[in-house]
Amino acid sequence: MIESPTNVRYRIIAVSMLMAFILYLDRICLGEIVKSASFKGELALSKEEIGRVLAAFFFTYAIFQVPAGWASDRWGARRMLTGYIILWSLFTGLTGLMSGFWGLMLARLGCGMAEAGAYPTSGALIRRWIPMAGRGRASALVALGGRMGGTLAPFITALLIVAFGDWRPALWVDAGVGLIIAAIYFWIVRDRPSEHPGCNEAEKQLIGSPPGEPLPEAREIRPMLWAFCRCRSLWLSSLSQLLVNLGWAFLITWLPTYLAEEKQVEAVAGGRMVSLVLAFGMVGQLAGGWTSDWSVRRFGLRWGRVFSLSAPLMLAGSAYVACLGVDSAWAIVACCAVVAFGTDMNNPVTWAFMQDIGGKNTASAAGWSNMWGNFGASANAMMVPWLLNFGGSGEAGQRLVFIACAGALFLAGLTVLGMDATKPIAVKTRAT
Repeated sequence: MIESPTNVRYRIIAVSMLMAFILYLDRICLGEIVKSASFKGELALSKEEIGRVLAAFFFTYAIFQVPAGWASDRWGARRMLTGYIILWSLFTGLTGLMSGFWGLMLARLGCGMAEAGAYPTSGALIRRWIPMAGRGRASALVALGGRMGGTLAPFITALLIVAFGDWRPALWVDAGVGLIIAAIYFWIVRDRPSEHPGCNEAEKQLIGSPPGEPLPEAREIRPMLWAFCRCRSLWLSSLSQLLVNLGWAFLITWLPTYLAEEKQVEAVAGGRMVSLVLAFGMVGQLAGGWTSDWSVRRFGLRWGRVFSLSAPLMLAGSAYVACLGVDSAWAIVACCAVVAFGTDMNNPVTWAFMQDIGGKNTASAAGWSNMWGNFGASANAMMVPWLLNFGGSGEAGQRLVFIACAGALFLAGLTVLGMDATKPIAVKTRAT
């Protein structure tokens, strides 16, 4: 009798989606908290100080991508990501105990540091648990969990603040849920199918996971970084992510302000419009994963990945160009929804590409590329106000913003054409 494969790999993806949900919830919740009456009444912070606190997260989130990814490659996804969830949950809870600028700043720096390893580690785990033909879809589902957390974070946080009548318990609830998810993650996940007691031989053969690879050692860090510096595909992926986030970040940073100031949209209606835009991004996540896997089957690994990376970015860039020809708020929202769809369609394919070339250093390589992507998001926050001032008037400056964002996405779509998923990163170490 032929043994049917077990379904442990699906549980791995499901708990990874849960991890991504709380990841984004804890990342974004403070943006809603600082607007609450209880926060403003208790902490007399200036807008500049609040901006620095919110930006602090992304500083450590970017610079700790590679170290956190390497630690996961070295000591295993199960152990390290469980630790990361516990750490960022504790820092989220500590944020609710702070009573001044520097306390909030330190708590958010710690939260960014702990969250840095989440997606790189998940990418390495998918590589070991999902066959190559399904990596795009698996990456899309995990990314979808994050987008759902980000989209629901403002609503969940607002409800908790209203329920408790204060901002602090909202953070403590988030922290408690995170600790529960950490326990679930440790219970379900194993680093490899061969280590999971619930994974039978039929599922192991179906997965066809990479053979047992030696764990990276400390002496390999310098050769690994040198290999990263010499890898054309990794640099092109990094540049692409930087450019994509340079164009995409407008949707979550300046679009609400644009709708309010230039289109006279009320705050509540504007919030709903932005949520609608981000909802199209969630659809794009799923479409990108499925399209990537189909494209690889149809055109082969190299061109299948390249096509599914480039085409959505060209679509997104074209949508920004279309913003120049429309005037109504809803028309702008429709164009931005297409931007969100295209850029998020690109996202799971990028993670699948890193799983293709990363080898035993997949989490480190993904962290390297994601680091540059976060620098792009930070650059957008500085680029937009500069272009608005340079334009001389509201609409003229905003047209420059749309042109710059479109240009960044078009250039990203061209950049990925040189990437090659069939050539893994080669880390050469001296024999001992």
